[in-house]
Amino acid sequence: MSAGPVDHKASALTDLDLHLFNEGTHVRLYDKLGAHLETRGGKEGTRFAVWAPNAKKVAVIGDFNGWAKTKHPLKPRASSGIWEGFIPGVGKGSIYKYWISSHVNGHKGEKADPYGFRHEEPPRTASVVWDLGYKWGDAEWVKGRKSRNALAAPQSIYEAHLGSWRRVPEEGDRSLNYREIAPLLAAHVKKLGFTHVELMPVMEHPFYGSWGYQTTGYFAPTSRYGSAQDFMFLVDHLHQEGVGVILDWVPSHFPEDAHGLGFFDGTALYEHSDPKLGFHPDWKSAIYNYGRNEVRAFLISNALFWLEKFHADGIRVDAVASMLYLDYSRGEGEWIPNKFGGRENLEAIDFLKKLNEQIYLHHSDAQTVAEESTAWPGVSKPTYTGGLGFGLKWDMGWMHDTLKYMREDPIHRKYHQNEITFRAIYQFHENFVMPLSHDEVVHGKGALLSQMPGDDWQKFANLRLLYAWQWAMPGKKLLFMGGELGQRQEWGHDRSLDWHLLQHDSHKGIMRWVERLNRVYRSEPALHERDCDTAGFEWVDSSDADNSVLSFLRKGASPDEEVLCVFNFTPVPRPNYRVGVTSPGWWAEIADSDAVEFGGAGATLGGGAKADKEPWHGRPYSVKLQLPPMAAVFLKRPAK
Repeated sequence: MSAGPVDHKASALTDLDLHLFNEGTHVRLYDKLGAHLETRGGKEGTRFAVWAPNAKKVAVIGDFNGWAKTKHPLKPRASSGIWEGFIPGVGKGSIYKYWISSHVNGHKGEKADPYGFRHEEPPRTASVVWDLGYKWGDAEWVKGRKSRNALAAPQSIYEAHLGSWRRVPEEGDRSLNYREIAPLLAAHVKKLGFTHVELMPVMEHPFYGSWGYQTTGYFAPTSRYGSAQDFMFLVDHLHQEGVGVILDWVPSHFPEDAHGLGFFDGTALYEHSDPKLGFHPDWKSAIYNYGRNEVRAFLISNALFWLEKFHADGIRVDAVASMLYLDYSRGEGEWIPNKFGGRENLEAIDFLKKLNEQIYLHHSDAQTVAEESTAWPGVSKPTYTGGLGFGLKWDMGWMHDTLKYMREDPIHRKYHQNEITFRAIYQFHENFVMPLSHDEVVHGKGALLSQMPGDDWQKFANLRLLYAWQWAMPGKKLLFMGGELGQRQEWGHDRSLDWHLLQHDSHKGIMRWVERLNRVYRSEPALHERDCDTAGFEWVDSSDADNSVLSFLRKGASPDEEVLCVFNFTPVPRPNYRVGVTSPGWWAEIADSDAVEFGGAGATLGGGAKADKEPWHGRPYSVKLQLPPMAAVFLKRPAK
C-alpha cells in the first residue's frame, strides 16, 4: 500500500508493458499510461502517454503552452498505438488535454486523459496533472479485511450518494467535500451498526444528474468534492472507524461527451462502430468493445486501481445484465447474434470472468458484487465451475416481489403470500445481497414510507416490518440513505436528506429500529453465519395465509445458535399464537418492531416466551406468543 510520494521511476513504459497492453493482459496500466510526474536529466516534468492507434498526430495542449497544438507533440511507440513524450517544467496542477489528428476522414479533436488522476471541476473538461501520494493510516483495517468480507461475516451496507447525503444550507446549499463528510458519515453509519458504505460512482462525471453512472474520468474521483488525496482521507477515515467501503463501478456503458472516450482517435476505439453493438438504447451511451484486448486491459486496470490506490474493499458492478445479453432493451432486427446465433454476449462474459479472476488473484480479501437483474446462472459462482466469478449478487427479484407484497392493503395480503415466500425456492442459488437501493425511491416511485399502505401509523409499522423481513432473511443487507430516517419524499440528487424529520418520534423510531436490526444481525451468528448456506434457514410455517403470519428459524454453525423470526403482516393482534420450536426453555426476545422505542404500540411479549412440551409445526415444543399487530419479533433459542 502506498505511504508517501509516488515512485516516479516505476512509471517508465517498457516494451513488455506494450506487449502486455496489446495482448490485453496488462492489469496496472494506471502506472504506465496517463500523466506521470518524473525527473529526467535533472529536470522535473511530466511524462504523457495515451493510446490512439489511428492518430496521425498527437500533442499535449494546456495552460503551460497556451493550448498550442504544435509545441509539445508526442511520439508513437513502435506499433503499439501508444504515443508518449516528456515535457519538462510541467508540474502538479498543470491543466491539459490531448489534441488528436486522425488518419480517418481528417478528424481532429481534443480529449481529456482517460488515465488522468484528476480533472477540472465540471462543467470544465480538461485533465489536471496530479499524483497519488498519501500516507495511509488504515493498516489495522486492511489486515482484517478478509474476515470482514467473508461470506460468513455480517455485511450490512449503507448505500450513499455523496452530493446529497448532507448539504450546507448556509453556504448556498452546497454539498460537503470529502474531508467534511468523512467524520459525519463515519459516525452515522457506525452508530447505526452498518458494516460497509457503498458509494454511488465517485469517478469523474460531467453530468451531475447521472449520479456518477455516466463516467468520463475513470481514474479520478470527482473534483466536485476535492482531490484524490481528499477522497483517500474519506476512505481512510471510514476504515479507521471500522467501516468498509464498496465503490459502484460502471463497465457497462460510457457517455459520448466530446472530451470523453467516444470516437477517441477518430474511430470507434473503445466502442463498437456498429450501433447494434456499440450503442445503448436505455442510456443513450456507448458500449465498450469487450473483445478488444486493449479495452479489456483498460477496464480491468481501472477496477484494480480503485482497490489498490484507494483501498476500496470491493466494487459493485452496475448493470451486468445489460452486458450479458446482446438483445438487452433491443427489438427484433436491432441486435446482432453471437457467432453461434445466440443472444449471449460472449465477449462480455469472457471479460467479466477475467475481471473477477484478476481481482481475486491480486486481492483475495476484496469483494465483487454484481447488479444482475435476470436469472443468469452462476453469477456468484467461481469461474472454474462455469460461473461469472462474482462474490455476491444483488437479489433484484426479492426486492421487487417484497415491495409488491408490502404495497398491498393488509386485508389482501393473504392472497399474495406466495409473492413474499417465493424467494425461499432460490435464495441459496447465489450468494445474495438483499437491496433496498436508490432505484426504489426515484422516478416517481416515492420514498419507501410513502409506498406503504394505510394511515400514518400503519405506514411506519409496515416500514419497520419490511426492514425486519430484510434483516431476518438469508443474505447480506443493503439500505439506501434516507431509509433509516423514514423519508417522506423520494430521493432527489440536488437536495439534502430530510434530517429535520428526526425531530419526530416516529422517524426517530425508524432509525432506532435500523440500529437494533444491525445490532442483532451482527451479534447473533444465526442471523449471518449461514447467509449463503442452505443450512442457515428453515421454515416453521409458511402456509398461514389466512392470518398473514410467517415464521422461520435462522441457524448458525453451532446447533445451539438459532433465532426464531415471526411476522404478522396485518394490523390485527394475534393473541395466543402458537409456534413450534426445537428446544424447551425460555426463548428470549431480542427484537420487537412494535416496541415503543421504535414507534410501536408497545404490545410486547414481555421479554420472550417459555417453550411448552406441546408439539406444534412438526417440532417437539412450542411457544405461545401474543403477536403484536403489523409487527415482527425475533426470539433467541435458550443456551444449553
